[in-house]
Amino acid sequence: MKNILKSILYFLLKFFYKELNINDPNYPVIELLKYAYKQKVIGYNRKIPWPVHFTSQVKCPKKIQRGTKYPGFAKGCYIDGRNGIIFEENVWTGPNVSIISQNHDVLNFNKYLSGNPIIIRKNSWLANGCIILPEVELGEHTIVAAGAVVTKSFPEGNQIIGGNPAQSIKKIGLYQE
Repeated sequence: MKNILKSILYFLLKFFYKELNINDPNYPVIELLKYAYKQKVIGYNRKIPWPVHFTSQVKCPKKIQRGTKYPGFAKGCYIDGRNGIIFEENVWTGPNVSIISQNHDVLNFNKYLSGNPIIIRKNSWLANGCIILPEVELGEHTIVAAGAVVTKSFPEGNQIIGGNPAQSIKKIGLYQE
């Protein structure tokens, strides 16, 4: 009976979200229903095609390529995709994470600079309150520590980075799937 009800609820959720990963246990159906109600019925983040917490803000979702996880699902995230963001498979974002792909011109704050997209390779984790700045590339299996400010790329992967500005703290082994 429980599986039938769950199947019906996921069927209903498909009306709200075209891309819904129903096999991921990290997204319980009750949470998804709450998000769908606040997002699609009440109107918080209505134009975002994936589940986003009502306290998170996503700019320019059309330029964001999402992997298997939902960026902005955690509380208080700010994701600015105006220059593009590429999330590969299994990229986790914690609460209050900021990912900012576009910057102001320092000579005229009304102008924005175009640049390369932010790339976050697979099996990475962005911990609580970290900030990823424009044109950064994070290698496969990179963990960004809580509160870190990432101002440059770390393409080699298999490491923990942290601090302000972020630096490599520790090398780690390959991700265990």
